[in-house]
Amino acid sequence: MSATGSAVQFKSPLHQMTQTTPTCLWNDSASIQELTYSISHGGVGATCNPVIAVTVLKQEMATWKPRILELAREMPEATEDEIAWRIVEEISANAARLLLPIFEYEKGRNGRLSIQTDPRNYRNARAMLTQALRFSQLAPNMIVKIAATHAGIAAMEEATYRGVSINATVSFTVPQTIAVAEAVERGLKRREAEGLDISTMGPVCTIMVGRLDDWLKVLHDKHKLSVDPGYLEWAGVAVFKKAYKIYRQRGYRLRLLSAAFRNHMHWSELIGGDVVISPPCAWQQRYNDSDIEVVPRIDTPVDPRIVDTLLKKFPDFQRAYEEDGLTLEEFDTFGSTRRTLRQFIAACAEMNAIVRDIILPNPDTE
Repeated sequence: MSATGSAVQFKSPLHQMTQTTPTCLWNDSASIQELTYSISHGGVGATCNPVIAVTVLKQEMATWKPRILELAREMPEATEDEIAWRIVEEISANAARLLLPIFEYEKGRNGRLSIQTDPRNYRNARAMLTQALRFSQLAPNMIVKIAATHAGIAAMEEATYRGVSINATVSFTVPQTIAVAEAVERGLKRREAEGLDISTMGPVCTIMVGRLDDWLKVLHDKHKLSVDPGYLEWAGVAVFKKAYKIYRQRGYRLRLLSAAFRNHMHWSELIGGDVVISPPCAWQQRYNDSDIEVVPRIDTPVDPRIVDTLLKKFPDFQRAYEEDGLTLEEFDTFGSTRRTLRQFIAACAEMNAIVRDIILPNPDTE
């Protein structure tokens, strides 16, 4: 209630969440139009990756085609891949400028644009680190995505030590979130030991909740299981809530981020946590048009019957849910990891094809 006794009016459920709880909203897109919508409803961050970059290029071809041709003239020896990644950088930098006032106001905690390192380097810590350092210089409010693979964990520690705020991506499991947090803590402690500033760093660890659900649905059909289909919608939520509890207990200095939305629970069940939700704009619009009550649910446990059933029926859920379910070496071979990396890598090839069709058009189709 306001001082006059009238109810506070909010633009939307997401706006209400950002104004009444610690839960933050980031936009899962670097599209300026979509980011503008998100900011108007309380959004304080955004993201880019190869899949998002392909989508932006297709939606905004009138803008980016001339720029691709210009880069081809400026860089006559550049490969399609080099030009494509320059475009990714520019898409990201444009979105970062829109978020800069928020970044300055919040002193680095929010207002960041999350740019992803090349997913094809998921086995190469040195290559991921090199790209992370470059990306961090594109704008003061960059946060850099590094895949939570075996090599990625090492890259995260070193990048954090070098002052780069990281966003762990390709992450689906409690063991990955713990390994990420420990790597970030090691990097922060190394900086602190040398008297280096960490006050404006804002690392996060993503859990791609919907992609874990997707993988269990694949296994459900592959192995001809009979499980209440509604139970499969809770797997990512259960992992997120368990990881959040562990983070609070251990005092890790980074936030969890929910991504890969498939249902409203990937938002509504996480309200109230000191976390980030990062839905695509279409999901934000869906949530804002809903009548779902905005109340804190982060500490409400997932029904034990659901968790017990998933643990019993799906060994991969057990691997995702238990603290020691995966070793560091097994991160790369987990089903959700392989599926996601393959999609991101395929998007890199699609970006290159878009560039190729612009700078070297097919004469047979002209």
